[in-house]
Amino acid sequence: MNLERRMQDSLHPFARLEPSRVVAAVESLGFWLPGEPFALNSYENRVYMLHDDERRRWIAKFYRPGRWSNEQIQEEHDFLAELAAAEVSVAAPWRDAQGVSLHQAEGFRFALYPQLSGQAPELDNPAHLFALGEVIGAMHAVGEQGRFVERRRLDLDEMLAEACEAVLASPWLERRQRQAYTRVTDDLRRALADRGWSPEASIRVHGDCHLGNILGRDEAFGLVDFDDCLTAPAVQDIWMLLSGQEEDEWQMQLSEVIEGYEQHREFDRGELALIEPLRALRLIRHSAWLVARWADPAFPMAFPWLAESRYWDEHIRQLEQQRRWLETASG
Repeated sequence: MNLERRMQDSLHPFARLEPSRVVAAVESLGFWLPGEPFALNSYENRVYMLHDDERRRWIAKFYRPGRWSNEQIQEEHDFLAELAAAEVSVAAPWRDAQGVSLHQAEGFRFALYPQLSGQAPELDNPAHLFALGEVIGAMHAVGEQGRFVERRRLDLDEMLAEACEAVLASPWLERRQRQAYTRVTDDLRRALADRGWSPEASIRVHGDCHLGNILGRDEAFGLVDFDDCLTAPAVQDIWMLLSGQEEDEWQMQLSEVIEGYEQHREFDRGELALIEPLRALRLIRHSAWLVARWADPAFPMAFPWLAESRYWDEHIRQLEQQRRWLETASG
């Protein structure tokens, strides 16, 4: 094996995903691309915007090797197909004449999506909040009609344990930080132990329903990037839209979202008690995600502060604040 080949093999898999390979992969499906693909801001996968010779705009998504099985990705695609058939505004993957939506080229798995255009909604606009509730409610009305077999189920204790293990196995925390992190995450796990939910009440959801995954205009919005879809309580797709810092602002946002949501499906207000546990889970899993992806060259460039001691001090303070809030709420 020559030196160039050895160096190439030692690189992260995405380092081989040059524009020419992206073009070749998409053209292998029968398209012709007159220009080069444009890389979008994506870290977990690699995502490119492109157009074909008929001026149709597409999004090519190359899945991170080793993250999901083919069966898990196919469930994502099939869920999107169900949603599209029910006229929910989503970007469902293109399928070839044989009905195949997950394609392979040079060791990469990829899918092609029609581009949804538009801008992110404004969370201080009541009409936008109502429209967001509508599209999420329509999605959940379809989501509750079937179930995932291969995709994950949201499990607070299991996911917290996995995330904490990843962080503690990393080299970034100093000894005092490691002790403080262990203490506060153990306290959080105990605080969350009695805040589970009935598995029967969980449905198929988007899983990562933040502003970056919602696009549209004129009070009509669509959902993109179902990469984290899973079985979870409905509130998982709602709580990240509630950005109000003051109680009256927060209640206004919630009221508009739920009013839109209930045009399609009733929302169980009891699930609102899960918002802070879900926030705690997301805080912990985000840092674990950064640690787990550090070997990908894109991550040290985008998140250099992960290696700084002050980041971990601030992260631990955030977790302490979340722990105190949960204890106050339960008391």
